[in-house]
Amino acid sequence: MLNLNKKLKYLPFSPGVYIFKDIFGKILYVGKAGSLKDRVGSYFVGVDLVSARKGQTQGLSLRSMGYGNRPIEMFISEVKDLEIRKTDTVLEAYILEQELIKKFQPKCNVDGKDDKSFCYVAVTKEEWPRFVVMRKTDLDKNVGADLASARKGQTQGLSLQKIQYKKIYGPYTSKHQIETALKILRKIFPYHARPQKTEKGCLDYQIGLCPGPYDGAITREDYQKNIRGIQMILEGKKKSLISRMKKEMEEYSRKHEFEKAGEVRNKIFALQHIQDIALMSYNIEHETYNKKEKFRVEGYDISNISGKYSVGSMAVFDNSEGEIKPNKSQYRKFRIKTVFGANDVGAMEEVLARRLKNNWPKPNLIILDGGKGHLNMARKILRNFHLEIPLVAVAKGLSRKKLDIYSFGTVPEIPKTIIEQVRDEAHRFAITYHKKLRKKSILD
Repeated sequence: MLNLNKKLKYLPFSPGVYIFKDIFGKILYVGKAGSLKDRVGSYFVGVDLVSARKGQTQGLSLRSMGYGNRPIEMFISEVKDLEIRKTDTVLEAYILEQELIKKFQPKCNVDGKDDKSFCYVAVTKEEWPRFVVMRKTDLDKNVGADLASARKGQTQGLSLQKIQYKKIYGPYTSKHQIETALKILRKIFPYHARPQKTEKGCLDYQIGLCPGPYDGAITREDYQKNIRGIQMILEGKKKSLISRMKKEMEEYSRKHEFEKAGEVRNKIFALQHIQDIALMSYNIEHETYNKKEKFRVEGYDISNISGKYSVGSMAVFDNSEGEIKPNKSQYRKFRIKTVFGANDVGAMEEVLARRLKNNWPKPNLIILDGGKGHLNMARKILRNFHLEIPLVAVAKGLSRKKLDIYSFGTVPEIPKTIIEQVRDEAHRFAITYHKKLRKKSILD
């Protein structure tokens, strides 16, 4: 058996689930990752692994070793073994993670949580079924029956008057995460999400999220196939689902129903090509921001005119005074030295590399003024430094009236307004420094 050091060395960059175990093989923690290499490696950044595994962490600062708020980090010395399970997408990693947490109840995943912390997904017993996410306390009120039996679909003998749901999935550790997962799945398998009837004029129908069952736009059989498709994903049966859909597509082709065959083909393609960046853009991975913990956000921007007088800025927001707000004593400015011309991504790369070489406090979140290119570049830089810090890239959309937000990693649940404020402040600071340099050049 490979020891922990070797397992860490050969971790893949693919999505999946990681399982930390103690010396007796007992599972301590189950987590998901967009990149197993980046995520798992981040737990051991700056740590002498041999000493940590022996529990010799006295005198070492957990934060200086790269640790933050994740529950397992306070028990890292107990981790003696590692198991991984690769998946095709982060969505599947999330579903598998939740199933393993439910099965093994690892102490670092569930300790300190009560029933109110967990939530469930229920399939309604309506004419056109839908998925509803509820806390356990709300579910108990609505179901009014044995929850364990209801989750298994064993409702025979129970009061059907009280049972409003035909199947219940869960528990899930985060209401936000499972709601986001359903949003992604609904794009592939549309369903009617509201308790009331709606018409074709509703927004969900116009953007393809609702198939319009109350207007006869979809047959009951096809609607049920969409519901069952999502159920199979929640049950971890993606391969069986795709196999079933391929047979369905072939059957439609044999009957010369090529339009229906094309629809099924498109759904298969969508299932096989769910992009990790899309999942992260919906913030499927979140941590709860704890006001009692030290919290630091860094925002970065580049300013230049046709590549001249190119500068970078680092604005810092933290909760050193209680609430998250600017800490101007921590601001830093950078004159770009190695990149010439209008290359914002290259300039931002230089700024991040220079910043990470300094022994400044580690941020809980990095916000970049830019798009997907900036996000991918920053992921590469962090990987080179063996760091895992959540990333958010903010760019103006095509309409210029709203912001496009892309993210990677476990993004803390902070108000969107904070993200916008950090981005705007980094932008202001960069422009101020750029104007100062330009003015100085003119006077010289």
